[in-house]
Amino acid sequence: MKNSSSSIYRASAHALSLLLITFLLVSVSPSQQPGKEGIPFLRLHGTATQLIVDGKPILMLGGELGNSSASSVEYMRPLWDKLTAMHLSMLVVPVYWELIEPSEGTYDFSVVDSMILAARAHGLKVVLLWFGSWKNSMSCYVPAWIKTDARRFPRARTSDGRAQEILTPFSRTNMETDARAFASFMKHLRALDGNNHTVVLVQVENEIGMIPQARDFCREANEAYRAEVPGDLMAYLAKNKDRLTPELRQARENAGAKPAGDWEEVFGKGMQTEEIFMAWYFARYTNHVAEEGKKEYPLPMYVNAALIRPGYKPGQYPSAGPLPHLFDIWKAGAPAIDFLAPDIYFKNFAEWLGRFDATGNAVFIPEVANSQSMANAFFAFGEHHAMGYSPFSIESLRNPTDKQVAEAYDVLHQLEPLILEHQGTPTIAGVLLDSALQTARVEMGNYVIHFRHEYSWKYAERVGADTPRVGGMIIQLAPDEFLVAGTGLLATFWPRSEEAGTVGYLSIDEGRYVDGKWIAGRRLNGDQNNQGRELHLPLGSFGIQRVRLYTYR
Repeated sequence: MKNSSSSIYRASAHALSLLLITFLLVSVSPSQQPGKEGIPFLRLHGTATQLIVDGKPILMLGGELGNSSASSVEYMRPLWDKLTAMHLSMLVVPVYWELIEPSEGTYDFSVVDSMILAARAHGLKVVLLWFGSWKNSMSCYVPAWIKTDARRFPRARTSDGRAQEILTPFSRTNMETDARAFASFMKHLRALDGNNHTVVLVQVENEIGMIPQARDFCREANEAYRAEVPGDLMAYLAKNKDRLTPELRQARENAGAKPAGDWEEVFGKGMQTEEIFMAWYFARYTNHVAEEGKKEYPLPMYVNAALIRPGYKPGQYPSAGPLPHLFDIWKAGAPAIDFLAPDIYFKNFAEWLGRFDATGNAVFIPEVANSQSMANAFFAFGEHHAMGYSPFSIESLRNPTDKQVAEAYDVLHQLEPLILEHQGTPTIAGVLLDSALQTARVEMGNYVIHFRHEYSWKYAERVGADTPRVGGMIIQLAPDEFLVAGTGLLATFWPRSEEAGTVGYLSIDEGRYVDGKWIAGRRLNGDQNNQGRELHLPLGSFGIQRVRLYTYR
């Protein structure tokens, strides 16, 4: 357990995990329990949730394709070798409703099939993104026969009655048509991949949300807003009243904690209530789509969230998606969804990841800016026990073998068995440092480990004027032996008890794992560890070092 500000979010997650472990175990979702016929599923390992494929946990060292890349077999053909050169083990691949159902009831799965088979041939697992009713709030990937028939497939509307490029979730026809297509696809996927398990997760819809206003104002939405809050949501709120998110609890208290009423009577007036209202109906719609798909092939399924820019209010960002302040609404409304995931493009990566980890939610980052430091990945796997990490538009990186993605994933691939063994226990942790936070403190076993940014060393070679983001993970291998991996870190070890004496370094070795076996390289007991003062992982590359400690008086 850590005591520094860098560890607030992990500490919160651990504190809450025991309260929520029952939820994880008894979820009605089929994918939370061992699947029939070896279907991938989610399983608790200590306090961590891991993805089990063919009987073993896996780490998803991933990359997400650009929005349109998976729509063309020819476009992808020259890219597969480039992707494997980056040491990816998983690829996030969009599935486009408009391509698989070009005319109503007629399906063409040839493009997505080619993606799955090519990924399998290159040794990659696949996470599929269902670009169905919504993609980044809009309904841009629905088939043309839906776009051109707004009477049958109605749109969301603004408060002045203007139709939006957004299918309304208040239409039963919209929901059933999406669910039918998704179920047909999942049935086909089981036939294609049910014995191979190339596809391990499915995302239902993409970055759901309302914009430019907090809620839909179509006739059906207005009627629903004036109606009583559904009984199943009220029952959830009553059952979980002591565990609700702070924002939802406050809204209920401010409105008098009424046991029933319309949306404004239960939650108060304003955009906050409009967002809660929309979150419920988005969740119910998405849940139905997921349920129909799971009837055909019960892979684990999740929903992703577009995050909130600082200072933005509902309607200015894609409102009502599975954001942390709306987790309770989504959990109540979408029990068929196994977890909620963030798409992180903001600099405060650690803060957002901590918020998605703080509710006992399985941690997976399906989309992150590919310009962000790969130190984030080490932090995510070590500190938040993530199942996977995935830079966006991975194929757009120009020289993948020269980029930090390849080197970082090479190191993480070597460490995968150790990471999976230690996730969910106190023997693994992560650190992430930059200009805003240049130190971190980790308590592990009998030791306290102080981490510093390399730039805190007066002799550090600086590149540019900015302080780059650095980070890594630490794993306790034995009472007096630790592994530290990452980049740009200085680490010193201290005893947790003053009576233990002074900590010394028996040895620090750099090296690598080959087929699970440690192969030591240089012994770093001289200039490289500042004459026995600290461990140093140099900035500019990702590496692994193992340190053996002793104490003396």
